[in-house]
Amino acid sequence: MIVFEEIAPYKKDFKNLLKKYRTLVDDIETVKSVLEILPEDRPPFSYRIDNLGIDVCVIRIKKIACKSLKGKGVNSGLRLVYAHFKQEERIVFIELYHKNDKENEDRARILEYFGSG
Repeated sequence: MIVFEEIAPYKKDFKNLLKKYRTLVDDIETVKSVLEILPEDRPPFSYRIDNLGIDVCVIRIKKIACKSLKGKGVNSGLRLVYAHFKQEERIVFIELYHKNDKENEDRARILEYFGSG
């Protein structure tokens, strides 16, 4: 069983997006149930973020279904970035954003939390 954790900035991201997307709690639960079974990167749905210079496996999910965005399906534009610790069976949510608000993941945030590991 995989343990899910969240860093403080992720919680803030989530809270802000929840105002806009009311179904986000359920949507993230759905993502968690998928990650329980398939935590690794699976293009085109999710991609490993390379060139960070760290040993931690960091993955960005590009395809998240959001019920608040009707008719979009998995092309909602939401992005979730997480660190996957295979040996520990642990996933740490790092960042949640909409592609219209931000182009890419916050690499500085990833390195701040996982860089000196």
